[in-house]
Amino acid sequence: MSFGWDDAVAFAVSLPGVAMGAGAKGSTSPQIRGQQLVSQGRAPDSFVLRATRGEIEVLKETDPDCFWQTPQYEGWPTVLVRADAADPDRLKTLIERAWWDRATKAQRAERGGDRP
Repeated sequence: MSFGWDDAVAFAVSLPGVAMGAGAKGSTSPQIRGQQLVSQGRAPDSFVLRATRGEIEVLKETDPDCFWQTPQYEGWPTVLVRADAADPDRLKTLIERAWWDRATKAQRAERGGDRP
């Protein structure tokens, strides 16, 4: 299993309304309505995923080899993802959930209308 940064970007930009936009420190990331879905992490072979705080706790408890946080991310709606431990189907669902929470009703309808 592996789901790296390039995979995350490719999937995210396939969602309605998502485009690459300027991120922190000159990086670019998939965004919808100016809000990032995923961004590049500082740790090698990792990236940052937007998620609810409740999701983050479940992810860290159920799959700590994949999902983790450093002190700078604790308390924020983001979790780090280790690409080499990531299940592609699970990550696609999580990226789609992050998208859903930021998408318009029209964009949701274009995707099918049901929350992932």
